[in-house]
Order: sequence, then C-alpha cells, then structure tokens
Amino acid sequence: MLQNSKKLRSLCGALQNFNLCRSKLVTKNSVKCATEFFQIRGKKDDSTLSSLFVPVQIKATPDDINVGAELTGSLNKADLLKVLNKFFQKAEIKQLLTENGLDNYLQHQAYVSFRRYCLEAQTLPVDLHVVVSDILQGAGNVTDIFPYFLRHAKQMFPHLDCMDDLRKISDLRTPANWYPQARAINRKIIFHAGPTNSGKTYHALERFITAKSGVYCGPLKLLASEVFNKANSRGTPCDLVTGEERKYADPSQNASNHVSCTVEMASVNNPCKYRINEVAVVDEIQMIKDPQRGWAWTRTLLGLIADEIHLCGEAGTIDLVQQLCLTTGEDLEVRHYKRLTPLKMEDSALGSLNNVMPGDCIVCFSKNDIYSVSRGIEATGKEVAVIYGGLPPGTKLAQAAKFNDPDNSCKIMVATDAIGMGLNLSIRRIIFYSLIKPIMNEKGEKEMDTISVSSALQIAGRAGRYGTQWEQGYVTTFKPEDLNTLKNLLSSEPEPITQAGLHPTADQIELYAYHLPNSTLSNLMDIFVNLSTVDDSLYFMCNIEDFKFLADMIQHVPLPLRARYVFCCAPINKKMPFVCTMFLKFARQYSKNEAITFDWLCRNIGWPLQPPKTIIDLVHLEAVFDVLDLYLWLSYRFMDLFNEPHLVRDMQRELDQIIQQGVVQITRLLRNSETGISSGTLAADDEEFSANRLKQSYLRDFKTSPVGRGRLTERLLAQGILTPNMLQELQKEWNRKSEKDEDDSDGDPKKPRRKRRTK
Repeated sequence: MLQNSKKLRSLCGALQNFNLCRSKLVTKNSVKCATEFFQIRGKKDDSTLSSLFVPVQIKATPDDINVGAELTGSLNKADLLKVLNKFFQKAEIKQLLTENGLDNYLQHQAYVSFRRYCLEAQTLPVDLHVVVSDILQGAGNVTDIFPYFLRHAKQMFPHLDCMDDLRKISDLRTPANWYPQARAINRKIIFHAGPTNSGKTYHALERFITAKSGVYCGPLKLLASEVFNKANSRGTPCDLVTGEERKYADPSQNASNHVSCTVEMASVNNPCKYRINEVAVVDEIQMIKDPQRGWAWTRTLLGLIADEIHLCGEAGTIDLVQQLCLTTGEDLEVRHYKRLTPLKMEDSALGSLNNVMPGDCIVCFSKNDIYSVSRGIEATGKEVAVIYGGLPPGTKLAQAAKFNDPDNSCKIMVATDAIGMGLNLSIRRIIFYSLIKPIMNEKGEKEMDTISVSSALQIAGRAGRYGTQWEQGYVTTFKPEDLNTLKNLLSSEPEPITQAGLHPTADQIELYAYHLPNSTLSNLMDIFVNLSTVDDSLYFMCNIEDFKFLADMIQHVPLPLRARYVFCCAPINKKMPFVCTMFLKFARQYSKNEAITFDWLCRNIGWPLQPPKTIIDLVHLEAVFDVLDLYLWLSYRFMDLFNEPHLVRDMQRELDQIIQQGVVQITRLLRNSETGISSGTLAADDEEFSANRLKQSYLRDFKTSPVGRGRLTERLLAQGILTPNMLQELQKEWNRKSEKDEDDSDGDPKKPRRKRRTK
C-alpha cells in the first residue's frame, strides 16, 4: 500500500510539473495580450481598473470521503499556511501571475481568497492535497501550487479567461460600421449653419415637407410636435413619435411617409414603405457634444437611411461633421446663414425689477431665482408668464401663448434656459439675471460655472425673433457687474466641437453579461466604459452616471437583463424622490408580472389631486406629471403590463390644467409657503372641486361612449367614486344638456325655444 502511495505521489508530481510547464507556455503565447492591453490603454492605473471586477466567492464543496487524507495523511493547518506564504512570496510566481493578467491588486485578492479556501476547507481537492503533502515531505516545490492557484484566481475573476472577447466587444473605434444600411447608400450631407433666428431650420424643413418621404429629428417633444403640426397643416401627412407618445396623420393609424420624432426615437432601420427616406433633418446638431445625450445625435448622423441628411446647428460643429463624413466616405455641403433681425447689446444693466418693460424676458438659472424674480415683478403690479424645464409641455405652451398674445395684459416673462429651444416667443429684450449656472463636468458631477459662449448666444438670440412685432432684439444683464462678461461672451465665437458622444448598446452589454454573469448591470457598464477603445480624436463616451443610478436602485429587483437595461434608459430626474420611488414600484410590479393598472396608479399617486396651495404642492404636482410621463414611456416598451395609456394620458391632460392654475398664481403659492398654509393631496374643503372634476371626466368620456360603458365610468363605479344614483343623475343632466343644444341649434324661427328653468 505504501509503495502504491509513493507511485501515486510521484505520478501526481510529474503531472503538476507538466501542467506548470504548459501554463508557462500558454502564458508566453496567448494570455500575454491581456496584460499588453492594459498597458496600451493607459486610461486608468491597473489597481483602479482591476477593482471594477467584483470577485466571485469560492466556497469549498467537501466530499464525503477525504481521499487526499487517505492517500497521504492529514495536513497540519499551520504547516499549510507556511507553504502558502512561501509560495506567494516568490518573485517568479508574481511574474507568472502578471503574465496571466493578474496585476498586484488581483494577485492580493486571489491570494487572500485562496488562503482562506485552503485553511477553512474540511477537505481539499485530492490533487491539491497530494501536491501540498509532497511539498511538506520534501518531495515537491512550492511552485507546484501555481496551477491550482491560477485555477482558483480564474474562478474568482472570470474576465481573465475572456479578456480578448471583452476587448473586441468594447472596441468602439469605428462606429460608422455599425450601420451597414446607411453605408450601403451614397448619402448627401447638407449642413445649415447659423445663429439663432437665421432661418437655417426653416430651409431644412421646407425641403422635408416637400419631399416624398422624410424624418425630422429634434431635441425636444415640443419641437417634434411643432414640426408634426406644421407638416400636417401644410397638407403633408406626418406622424409623431416621441418616447411617450405616438400620433398618426391617418385616422386608421397607417404609417405616413413623413415622421417627426425626438432624436432618441429616430429609426436607423428601414424607415418607411420606400426603402430609403428622401430627406432627413437633424436639428441642433451641436448637441452631439452633450455629455448625456450626445450619442443620439451621433447615431442619427451615422445611421439615418436617407438620400439627403440636413443638419441644422452652430457653425462650430462643421469641422467635426467633416471629419465624421471622412469616416463614412460621404461629401459635406455647408450653407451659411446670417441672423434675420439685428441684436443689440445694451450699454447698461437693468439694475432693478422696477425697470422691466413690455416684451422683456428675464432668464434665471435656478428655480429659486424664478420664484423670487416673479414675485418681485408682480409686486410692482405687472403680470408675469413663467416657463422652466420642470413644467409640462401644455403649461409651457399656455404661458408662451399668454405672453405672445398682444391683447393679453401679461407682457413680462421669467424663464430658465428652457426657452432656448422649442418655443416661439415674441421677446423684445433678454435680461440675464445671472451668468452662473450649474453645469455637468467630465465626471458627471454638477458644479457652478459661467455659461458657455454657445449658451449665451442661443439664449440671447431669442430676442427680436423674425416675424414677431419686434424688428430688433436687445440683450442685457440684471447686475451691472455682469455686463462686461456678457459682452465678451456675445462677441466670441462658439467653442469648436471636437468630439461626438457614444454609449454602450443593449446588445453589447448583453454580450458582456454572458462573459461576466456574476456582475451587476451597473458594474458591467463601468467595466465596459473603462475597457472601451475609443478614437479620442473624434469620439467620447457619454456619461453613464444617471444610468448607473437607476441600475443600482433596481438591482435587487429580479428582472431579465434586457428589461433591466430598458428600465435604466428611462428619462428620469434623479433629484425628484417621488419619481424615483414610483420608478422602483413600477420595476417591482413588472418583475412580478403584474399589470400596472389605472387603479394601481391612482392609489400610488394619490389621485385625484387638488390645486396647489404652496410651492411645495406645485413641485409635487410636477413630479406626479413626470411619473405619468414615465408610465407612458414604459407603455410603449412593455405594452402588456403598462396597458392603460389612454387613461393615463387623460389624467395627464387634467393634471396639466391644474399645474397651469398653480403657475398663474405662483406669487400666492410663495406667500402661502411663507405663512405656513398646510398642503395635502385632498382636503375636505376641496371635495366639491374634486367632485366637479370627476363629473367633467365622466362627461368627457360619455361623449365617446354610451352611458355606463365607458372605461372611465367603469373605473369610477368600481372604485365607489360614482354610485348608480349619481350615474342616473349625470345621465339626466347630460340628456337635458343635449336637448338644450339641439334647441339652440335649430334654425326654424317659428319653433318656440324651451325656457331654462330657474330656481
């Protein structure tokens, strides 16, 4: 028996020496490229990059019989620890590990885990047990442990075996090749360059409307809706596609040859019944540099399938577009435009809110400034229109219409830089309340800094718009000390744009997940960005912090990877806690395969809602509107569970009206906030208001459905908000109203009209 044991040990020793030699050969020939890859990239130091790979916990799986102990006897744990420490201290071992892709950080992590594994395991794998026993008896060398240590390290860090594959997946140096359909045609690229109010977008849209087919890609829903309405009013059937909405020009909902969409929703596949669109318009092309959304403009520029691509934007983007066209083998035609109306910089600052004049727009960069300036102007007896980014589109349009109406008493506007795009405003003078605003740095962190030349020109250019009552625009500051800074900004050329944004696709992340199955989505994104190979002369990786924030929020929710990725792409303001809470609830409902119904939504948002009493109430209503927007966004991606968008859209229209009431009375809300007037979702003294609103909703539903058969009616009855008796009374009231309408519309002068009953 002893002789057989010695032969077995000798055989195992020979086997380990063979594996060691083979490991060295593999190291020198194939695995070496992983280390070279890290050296070539040079983006981050090894320890920082390696720390992104989360180690997999390796647990011992003891056998019922300790074969190793039967063959060679039991191991003393203290002696085993000495052998392991001696093994890890050898310089040649560290060199071998480095050649196998383990830097110092990974080596230390792997050793700590391997040591714990060996010391805590009741039974070691038989081959490892025999090798350690031989070393302790002087029949082997500590280096014989290397193959087992390397095996353990690769189990801990799966990326060591697939670094080449990860490297290929995250090679983003030639994004133009991602769109073979666009590369298969010879597209004509036309750049309409000019400042705000120069007519560049007008000329591109004229070509779009007169083409036999086309797509318009805009940065905002408001712009997409404006083009949608303009095209249809001109007799060109055009559909609308945004993240939250679909509208068809054809009542039968057949797709039109023209579509107006937000840039993220642009299709880079076969677009219409024609194999190729005749015209595509990409508006505000300078946003290709945007740290969060720039990838969408890169994607449309490189991937749209159209004979003509019309780009509209700042001249500072021309050089970058020329370089991108070289990568696609396409020619670029540049058309320059000049401003249609003069813009004059005033010599003095406003100084006081008492000096505002009709047609003035004061631009602020924070909500607090919006509130204080609005209140200050209304204190002088002037009415104010208010526009900022958090308001619903309907409220923005209503405020803009009030300000533009020459017969309306409201002649002053207070707004954020949200007026820079998507709204046609009759502004005589732009007044910068401040020139400092929060901006996003390269790390995705917000910091305060002076606005860019591009932003200053974009906002100032809204004054004296062509076609309004003002033949000339003016611009100044509120504070005298800002006047020279603004003059310098407006006299400068916009900063040249040198890079276009890129972003990992769902397909790329799925491939990463296949190779790294134990990594979270947030971790996969981090690894992808850090391993990505990008042509820095043309491209940059867009900031993924918002994506990672949402991924971390729902990491504990069991979701398929593709669904998790889609959820994390949702457009959410992470600074709004209520929206984030509802986002998490949506994900949980989806994970349980439970429909997010109208009833469920009403319970979770506290519907019906009352008009705001304080600014806090107004902010909450804006958050609720964003939640409804989120529902609609998800309803077009998960139609089976977010299956009642028609009712949610109805809620949104109603909520928009409530928010409009609050914005009109913003000064009163501020005063109430200071005096401590309580807020709430449904107070007792507002029950009559809610009942009237429910009645209006019911009657609106009745216009398209018979009594008792409308979806909204069924919901209200099921919730107990409407009773059968109330339903009968509403039916009688509607019948009386219908009879009166018929009498009023009767053109026979001889027929007596019914008299209205008076109490």
